[in-house]
Amino acid sequence: MDQPHRAEYSRPPLSTPRTDLSSSPFALRLVRTGIWSVCFFIFYFVQQLAELLAPLLLIAGVLWKALPAVVGSLSHAAASADPQARDAIGSVASAIPSHIVIAGHDLTAGGLIWDGILLMALAAAGATLATVAGKNV
Repeated sequence: MDQPHRAEYSRPPLSTPRTDLSSSPFALRLVRTGIWSVCFFIFYFVQQLAELLAPLLLIAGVLWKALPAVVGSLSHAAASADPQARDAIGSVASAIPSHIVIAGHDLTAGGLIWDGILLMALAAAGATLATVAGKNV
């Protein structure tokens, strides 16, 4: 009787080079680490800058938004007081601007609040991206 044809399978030798990242040349790993390090620096720098400026803009916007209401309540309280004090408070209330134009940029109280919130979101994104970049270094 004839034996059925058997396929012969051979195992690759144990000394076959692997093609994963761990066998890449040293220079390639060094360049990869350098790129991830620069990305980590940029993300972390943006995060730190946003964490510094966000509270300043947010507080400045809230104070600017609340200032006319505070001065208005003072003028109502001073209405029964001295007329000179009432006039002084009225002139201060009229001197508070609703917007300021600096170098062509229109700044408002609501705009500063919104910018502070956006900078907080940017700080969170920078922290997330810095963590991802740090794990890849």
